[in-house]
Amino acid sequence: MTGQTQKQQSFLDKVLERSSLQTNNDAQRATNIVFRILRDMMLNKTSDQIEKDLKERAPESEREVIDLWQDPNVMVAFFSRISPAQNLHIKPGTFMLRLQQEGALPEGVPPEEVAEAVFSATKEILPPERNQEIAGLLPGEIRQIWERA
Repeated sequence: MTGQTQKQQSFLDKVLERSSLQTNNDAQRATNIVFRILRDMMLNKTSDQIEKDLKERAPESEREVIDLWQDPNVMVAFFSRISPAQNLHIKPGTFMLRLQQEGALPEGVPPEEVAEAVFSATKEILPPERNQEIAGLLPGEIRQIWERA
């Protein structure tokens, strides 16, 4: 694939290409859940800064990442914003279980692979300092997946 073609690829296309997910719907649902879990692990101000970075830095072909970062479930989004429980310490096993179940991953699709695909596509957009900040929030195996992505 040429660099030109790569630059024109959408965010969800990158997630599909880097995982064994087969449909845009699967990639969208999984990405929404990965982002939801990440937001649960950070303060609102960090989440807001990431959204700002995505708006400023996402190439035209990947602008859907801005909408994907925002939770499509209005109630979840609302309660996440007002909850005093921010910056949750989510264990790697819990992260993967949530991704598997809430993301309704197809049978045989490893959540670790999907997380790495979403992380990889996201890291390409965010500035290095934001990528380092996110890495600092992640525990054990999740951090390793982020750094490998």
